[in-house]
Amino acid sequence: MALPNISHLPPSFLAAVSLVTSLISIVGQLRPWPPTLPQGLLALDIAGEVLLEPDATARFSTDFGCLARAAPAAVLRPSSPDDIAALVRFSYSSPQPFAIAARGYGHSVRGQALAPGGVVVDMASLGHGRADRISVSFDNAPLFWYVDAGGEQLWIDVLHETLKHGLAPRSWTDYLYLTVGGTLSNAGVSGQAFRHGPQISNVYELDVITGEMITCSHENKSDLFYGVLGGLGQFGIITRARIALEPAPQRVRWVRLIYTHFVSFSRDQELLISMMDQGFDYVEGSLLMDHTLITNWRSSFFSETASEKIRGLAAEFGAVYCLEGAVYYHELAMASRLHLLLQRLSFVPGFGFTNDVSYVGFLDRVHDGEVKLRSMGLWEVPHPWLNIFVPKSRIKDFEVGVFKGILMPNNSTGPVLIYPMIKNKYAEFMSSSSLYSTDMPKLMNVRFSGRMGTT
Repeated sequence: MALPNISHLPPSFLAAVSLVTSLISIVGQLRPWPPTLPQGLLALDIAGEVLLEPDATARFSTDFGCLARAAPAAVLRPSSPDDIAALVRFSYSSPQPFAIAARGYGHSVRGQALAPGGVVVDMASLGHGRADRISVSFDNAPLFWYVDAGGEQLWIDVLHETLKHGLAPRSWTDYLYLTVGGTLSNAGVSGQAFRHGPQISNVYELDVITGEMITCSHENKSDLFYGVLGGLGQFGIITRARIALEPAPQRVRWVRLIYTHFVSFSRDQELLISMMDQGFDYVEGSLLMDHTLITNWRSSFFSETASEKIRGLAAEFGAVYCLEGAVYYHELAMASRLHLLLQRLSFVPGFGFTNDVSYVGFLDRVHDGEVKLRSMGLWEVPHPWLNIFVPKSRIKDFEVGVFKGILMPNNSTGPVLIYPMIKNKYAEFMSSSSLYSTDMPKLMNVRFSGRMGTT
């Protein structure tokens, strides 16, 4: 069939036909408005994007745990904290309130970063194209260095930026590809916590969105400040944190010591954290079972010869305990200091292992494990992890009832980490401090990367 000749038609008519055709095409592609959201959402004065497309919402429908799944109705990509504040105010004042979840790196494991039928805030958008979201400064009174970091910033990026000034935060998590706002909404625990407290104990000031944009600190709006730190996102959304810094060491002597008896292992952990400045800068521990040593991604610290020795010991005793420590240093005298420390400990003779690594290499050690697991297709799998506080008075009961009574007989897989902590390193008024009993606690970080049992 021959096409009609339209060359005689005026240009304005052609433009009109083209516009109408485009509009019909767009209308045909529009997604029905989600029934869980008020239609006034798109009328908000928001400079960022509100995404409704299934491809956009699907990405924010699960988290690192891969155990919970719930699709949001929309995703907000804010261009500034003002956009987030407008969204929170709108939900609060709406006759049809909806769930809002701030999502950083999505590393929660039980769906905490999901917003079923609501709006997920893609916090990473705050930092797009912005070089000012991590800034190191010095306060002349009372003479301290600090870094202002956006809540969406990754700790690995905070580390690299502060190291340009020869400085670093004092307290860390084991894995650095997490956001500042995410870990401060939980606690931020690693092997430095016995000395400096968790990350939430090393914050001077916060910018928080409650619907309003509020700056809070120990002295200013302290109820909000302490509520937000460790508050699981229930009191506000962190968009900036002012974090304490200290001079960064250059090197780390990394130590792993093997024990066959939990009592000796636990006693030495407590000895090391009681020594404070005279002991290790980092203290952690783990349970190593015979069947997990072969494929445990965290065991790459050991040479093959050392791994064989440890496997033999674990096969004999059913499991062994690994005390992990680190000494930060600049000077060569560190070797004699470490030798004196090790003489006071009760690990199995011949089962003390050391590595000398850079400070960055030590802090970023778990990323090496991530690369290994990704290559095996084992990173984006279910992570039924559990973190619990166990008081000193019940730690032996926990070893008998859980380690020996549940984990060992059932061939459970995945790392089991043991962090010794001291209660007074938590501020009394923080949300998470209510988890503690009266005696000195240990944090038992129990993680299962697979199912229990062999069937």
